[in-house]
Amino acid sequence: MFIRQLSYLIALDKHRHFARAADSCHVSQPSLSVAIRQLEDELGITIIQRARRFIGFTKEGEQVLAWARKTVASLDSLRQDAAFARNNAGGHLAIGAVPSALFAATLLVKTYRKIIPNLTIEICSLSTSEIHQRLKQHQLHLGMAYSESVSEGPFEHIPLYHERFVLLSGPDAEMKPGATLRWEDVAHLPLCLFSPDMNNRRIINEAFAKAGVVPNVVIETNTASVFLDLVSTGELYSIAPVSAVPGYFLHQGICMNPMSQQFGSPIYLLRLHQENASSLLNAAWGMAETIDLQEQLDDALAEGAYRH
Repeated sequence: MFIRQLSYLIALDKHRHFARAADSCHVSQPSLSVAIRQLEDELGITIIQRARRFIGFTKEGEQVLAWARKTVASLDSLRQDAAFARNNAGGHLAIGAVPSALFAATLLVKTYRKIIPNLTIEICSLSTSEIHQRLKQHQLHLGMAYSESVSEGPFEHIPLYHERFVLLSGPDAEMKPGATLRWEDVAHLPLCLFSPDMNNRRIINEAFAKAGVVPNVVIETNTASVFLDLVSTGELYSIAPVSAVPGYFLHQGICMNPMSQQFGSPIYLLRLHQENASSLLNAAWGMAETIDLQEQLDDALAEGAYRH
């Protein structure tokens, strides 16, 4: 049994297609198929349901796939430990963040990169359930998600910050810079908000409901860049947490007015509980405990509130 055979299984599960899986592993499709058949012969079980195309994994194959993920993840941890032992100060981290936490994720990453200059990082915008799934499958090292996540699944967690909701308006909007706004005062504005299936939108809906008003929602989206572009053109307004607003947006004459009666949930850093976590993951975890993301986000709010 070779690690490459296990890697082929993981790639096949990701792409659900023999040719695409082979391409991602930089081998020919016949080579990938032969390697998987050899693994089946060695284990004495059928791993793949075959026809003219990939159908899926057998019940036994799903068990082998789960074991393959753990084995490859352990090997990755060993390699990163070796890199740290050689004082290379490098390695790779894959981080999944809910869309409303992407700006906060970049702040966290900047700190990591300052301390570990040769670190490479992958940031994915994912739902909470996707973050849970990918952490369990060792496809992510860290996740940034809402407080509801901490009691679900085999995860460790660190509180990072509380969301601060703001009204985003364009350069020509008649908003008093820095003034705190009530939810009932902005309900009539043409709004672009996160889509209803997102936790962030649920919090906003509850805030309007408690104020006894119905918001004038013109556009809904699950992508922050959409409402940021619409606000920058002056066509619409938006309500979002500061943690979703990228730094460059603050330099386009956009105004951020804090909303009264904050209902934001805590955002937590998650990782899968495991005995053999790599030195790099442990180092990143320890750094997160000392980073004050709340202060950095509050600084961004202060800067955006008075830029007009």
